[in-house]
Amino acid sequence: MNPKKPTSQSGENCQDDESTLFLKELADVAPLPDNTHVDLTAKPKSGDKYKIRQQLASSFNHKPDDNPLTESEVKMLQPLSWLEYKNPGVQQGVYRKLRLGKYPIEHTLDLHRKTIKESRKLVWDFINYCMKKSYRTVLITHGKGEQSQPPAKVKSYVAHWLTQIPEVLAYHTAQRQHGSYGAVYILLKKSEQQKQQTREKLRR
Repeated sequence: MNPKKPTSQSGENCQDDESTLFLKELADVAPLPDNTHVDLTAKPKSGDKYKIRQQLASSFNHKPDDNPLTESEVKMLQPLSWLEYKNPGVQQGVYRKLRLGKYPIEHTLDLHRKTIKESRKLVWDFINYCMKKSYRTVLITHGKGEQSQPPAKVKSYVAHWLTQIPEVLAYHTAQRQHGSYGAVYILLKKSEQQKQQTREKLRR
C-alpha cells in the first residue's frame, strides 16, 4: 500500500515551519545576471586589432593611423635581388608588360636616405594617395642599400610591405632606365570609379 500524506494538525505545522526556513535561506540569494545580450558598442580586445586592420586595409579609404605594415623584422634580401610578386588573378601578359616597363608610370616615391620608420609611413600614404587618384602603375625607388646595415634593408622591407597591401596586384624590379635593382614597378587594383567606367563601357 502507498503511504498516505499526513493529515494531522501537527503535520501541517511541520510543513509550515519547513517553508518558513526555506524562505529565510533564500533571503540573501540574488538572481543571476542576464549575460545573453551582446554589447555591440564594446571596444575590441587587443588580439582583434590585427584582424580589424586587415579589414580596413581592404577598403580604398584608409586613414593614416590604420597602417598595418609590419614594424618587426623581415627576411633580408641582397642589394641585387630581384623583386617579383604576382597575385594569382593577374594575367601573365599584364605581368609581363609590367616587368618590361611597358606601362606609363603615373606616380613615384623616392625613399633614399629614409629610415624604416619613415619609409613605412611614406609607402602606406603613397599607396593610399595613388588609389584615391586612380593610378594603376607606380614606381617606388628604394635604393639597393649596398652601404646600409644590414645591406638592402629598406629594399627588403618594401618588398615585404607591398605583399601586405591588398590593393597591390603585382610588383617587379624596374628596368635600367627606371632604377633597376634600386626601384620597383607596382600594379594597383582599379578604383571603384574605374570599375564603374569599365562596366559602363561593357554595357554599350
